[in-house]
Amino acid sequence: MPVYSVNLKVFWPLVTCLCTAVLCLYHALWKGRGASEGCQEDGTSSFPLFKLSLVFLICYFFIKYCAGQDDRLLARAALRSDLQEQAKRSLLETYYQSRVRLSPHLLGHSKAHVAQIVSELIKVGRSEPQEASLIFRGDYIQIGSAYEQHMIHSPDCFDILVPLKLPPNLRTEPLLGASLGLPGPGRGEAICRLEAPRKSEWGKGLKSFGACFCTEGQKKRHHRHLSPALVLKWFHLKMQRCLSVIKYRFEERCLISLSVVEDRLILNILPRSDYICCHIFLAVRLIPAIHIGDSIFLVAQPWTRTDPHPSPRSEAVWAVNFSKLEQKFLSWVKAQAPANSCHLKCLQILKALRDAKCQDFNKNFSAKWNVALSSYALKTALFYLLLKGPLEAWDGKFLMERLEEFVRFLVESFQNQVLMHFFLGNSKPPESLSVPKLIKEACPVNLLAHFDTPILELVSLQLLSAWAHVHKVLKHCYNGPHYLARTPRTPSPHPAYGFSTSSS
Repeated sequence: MPVYSVNLKVFWPLVTCLCTAVLCLYHALWKGRGASEGCQEDGTSSFPLFKLSLVFLICYFFIKYCAGQDDRLLARAALRSDLQEQAKRSLLETYYQSRVRLSPHLLGHSKAHVAQIVSELIKVGRSEPQEASLIFRGDYIQIGSAYEQHMIHSPDCFDILVPLKLPPNLRTEPLLGASLGLPGPGRGEAICRLEAPRKSEWGKGLKSFGACFCTEGQKKRHHRHLSPALVLKWFHLKMQRCLSVIKYRFEERCLISLSVVEDRLILNILPRSDYICCHIFLAVRLIPAIHIGDSIFLVAQPWTRTDPHPSPRSEAVWAVNFSKLEQKFLSWVKAQAPANSCHLKCLQILKALRDAKCQDFNKNFSAKWNVALSSYALKTALFYLLLKGPLEAWDGKFLMERLEEFVRFLVESFQNQVLMHFFLGNSKPPESLSVPKLIKEACPVNLLAHFDTPILELVSLQLLSAWAHVHKVLKHCYNGPHYLARTPRTPSPHPAYGFSTSSS
């Protein structure tokens, strides 16, 4: 049996018209009857009451109709909003799958190839120790987005920490942040230095070490500081000798070379097409590092290239690297969050949106945009959001809500000019991590301290605009996969925070 429903668009206007017609008809009949019978006394008592009743009904039906229109408009607007949200999610999902997410096969092959060559380099370097010199510890640390599962575009850039060991009778005394007194950009960086023993404590075997790797202290001449610039120089020569030993072992598999880009040592790998199915150029940044605590390393950073006004003391300044702690935190989140958690997916989408929007800016502002929204800043914001609420909220079905929250958090941080370092000076780190006391008691570091207010305000406005018009931003930004390029990308430095991570 068919079921019929009332069309409210027709029903309420029709009822109003009928009531109006009845009122007019009754009014006409009553006037005619009064004229023929001359009964004016009765009319004055009954007609006005009936007339007022009909007018009331007409007004009621008209108001009901208008209210129904408002409800329908609201419902239509809500439906349109839902459709737009679904369309935005569909666009992001499609873009993520086709242009952001890396092929597990390609990434796996690239990482395996890098690991094989780096392992051989470290093995050769460790087998050739020199007296009273730095030596390779014998292992290497894989860091950066490629090993944290949030790399985007192409798996062609990798970062590797190469731990070094000091001579056993040397002591280290790391000093953090504000105690170094660096001007300008130093306010927003995680930096550290090493101190060697006093001059009177040096034995004969350490004199050559001091001459090769140390600089005199600025305040106390009897103190010496381990120089990152001198360590980098030694490291470059050491790796070049190691490469000359293993180069011919791999000549049938790939072409290997070393290059120095702004004092950064890059290992370039070009697999031969008949050796590996994923024939792409690979760029691996090799970073000398010194272990100072539980999962904390000091890395040699060429500060003079990133600081327009270098301090004399910057010659002895090292960068603090927390990559191992970050990897431990992400592993803990992965174990606690839902199986289809979208936290890394959100990070990848925000990085892709950053890169896409950057194409609309001039060279000057695009550089500031990339630093303000660097991978490290985005990752720091994500860490705070992960601790803000229950991890169940990061289920994949809440992707749009979490992306919206991510953008709002970044905008608020830029407007307040505050995004604190997740580890340095954080007295209440995640309970799942063992953070050294030295790090917890350090002065807190604001990653946005060196930005001017107008720049951060402009970045926040552009970020909101990019998110509001994400469909327009993403549709014209793709020019093909990066791994089809003729040369590999160079792992970009991280000037704002004192250490390097891959740009993706």
